[in-house]
Amino acid sequence: MSYSKKHLREAAEIISQLDPALCETAVQLLAAVRERGGRLFVLGVGGSAANASHAVNDFRKIAGIESYTPIDNVSELTARTNDDGWTSVFTEWLRGSQLSKKDAILVLSVGGGSLEKNVSPNLVTALQLAKERGSAILGIVGRDGGYTAQVADVAIVIPTVNTANVTPHTEAFQAIVWHLWTSHPTLKLTETKWESMK
Repeated sequence: MSYSKKHLREAAEIISQLDPALCETAVQLLAAVRERGGRLFVLGVGGSAANASHAVNDFRKIAGIESYTPIDNVSELTARTNDDGWTSVFTEWLRGSQLSKKDAILVLSVGGGSLEKNVSPNLVTALQLAKERGSAILGIVGRDGGYTAQVADVAIVIPTVNTANVTPHTEAFQAIVWHLWTSHPTLKLTETKWESMK
């Protein structure tokens, strides 16, 4: 079997294992955030950081949810990293944004964060702040979901079907899941361009 066929077969297997009911729960949670005038803060590092920026566009433009990611302000992100350290970079940004119980955090991550393993500790400390403030927490994560899956109101854990491909599948399926959410009739407010063209 070619690698291409194997990779695509793994993707199909992941789709068959995703839980539609969890996606529906996430959509209802996001709709509630929009209804109460809350904001959505999307956090991610590495490839998930690029996904965070894309997701913010979709939640703002398609779903009408006020959304932000610290990734989009490189000056502030690097200043905070330089001055205060990587572990607190997202936490301090969220404090500056006056994170509140009306808001929600969406974590995009392969591992979900772990203080014990010193993997994405910035996600863990951000989630700790979110818990303190009473903000809703969502995650689209891989492996066992890490700290995000432990504390999230809704965590979509992308199934591991091949341990050699955890990262590419998780980062690819982050996009599939958030596009499902923003395309959902409950959230979608704005018709996307190509679908509106006859």
